[in-house]
Amino acid sequence: MIICRKLTKTFDVTTVVDNLDLQVKAGEIYGFLGPNGAGKTTTIRMLTGTLKPTSGEVEILGMNFAANELQIKSRIGVVPDEPRIYSYFTGMEFLEFIMDIFPAKKGEAMKRVGELCEAFGVDYLGKMISEMSHGMKQKIMVISVLMRRPEVIFLDEPTVGLDARSAKILKMLLEKYKNEGSTIFMTTHVLEIAEKMCDRIGIINKGRLISQGTMEEIRKSMGAGERESLEDIFLQLTGENEDIQDIVNAL
Repeated sequence: MIICRKLTKTFDVTTVVDNLDLQVKAGEIYGFLGPNGAGKTTTIRMLTGTLKPTSGEVEILGMNFAANELQIKSRIGVVPDEPRIYSYFTGMEFLEFIMDIFPAKKGEAMKRVGELCEAFGVDYLGKMISEMSHGMKQKIMVISVLMRRPEVIFLDEPTVGLDARSAKILKMLLEKYKNEGSTIFMTTHVLEIAEKMCDRIGIINKGRLISQGTMEEIRKSMGAGERESLEDIFLQLTGENEDIQDIVNAL
């Protein structure tokens, strides 16, 4: 469902994503993890067509992205790291705007809006976007994607700003959609979420994919025990655990 080959992005002389190869299967939740600045958001932007790669290829739903951009975008959904929504729409106007962009799914989306709003506690569709908090806008953005039930869903830090109940509902919905055949590609800094939810995990550092597989495969490659957490393995792989105790002691 998602394939990239030698995917590379360079800004001036800085390579942010470096020869990235990965494949994500149908009905899979793939967790894409890495430290700040590792290249996660840049990768998602290239996979979803909002940023052109410097080199490399992207295939989504079996189609080359460069040759089938509009067709692919009509069948995927994206929840970005920041909910960028037109400030002077109301919540309902924004959702109707999205429905108009995807007219083939408008009837289906209209039926789901009420259910999703009730599930996420959204009772403010008449409010202007400019008057909403980050969490309120994040819920609107999530609903705008889930109401269409796209075949491939990209989520960049989707639980940031959500209250505990909404985050739990989102995680359960993603699991349900996965079981119904949707493919989900997500980034998160909450490693417990990735460990519990994701079928496979890829870890990127300084633009390079440094580990990939199921939790069992990653543990095995690191020589880690069955109970070693993803957090510990992640810190070892990215070299971020070396001076943690010294920093804490100094504080």
